[in-house]
Amino acid sequence: MTIARNIAIIALLAAGVAFLPNGGNVADAVLTTITMAFLAGLAWTVYRLTYEFRSGLLALEGSRRVILYSCFGLIVLMIAGADKMFSTGFGTMTWLLLMASGLVGVWLIVSEARSY
Repeated sequence: MTIARNIAIIALLAAGVAFLPNGGNVADAVLTTITMAFLAGLAWTVYRLTYEFRSGLLALEGSRRVILYSCFGLIVLMIAGADKMFSTGFGTMTWLLLMASGLVGVWLIVSEARSY
């Protein structure tokens, strides 16, 4: 039953693109709505995790906190600029390298904080 529901949702979206006037605009609006909901969910998760691990964040050295927050900022900028950067091959490779460096930075700080 779940598969039929998912197929019906996809068919409804495809019908909107194919048969409605300015269907491409409808598709862009749906994609923008989904993207905004995803980013709002990420922001809410970071907000909740900040309060949950507040003592751990405050226990980090100042330089480590700067690196952690800079890596989060880099990840946010990469998500925001993904459309522009994916338009060229060099931009795509740069996006992947910068996103990977941000994720590795977060992982290193978190693993170092957990090792104590």
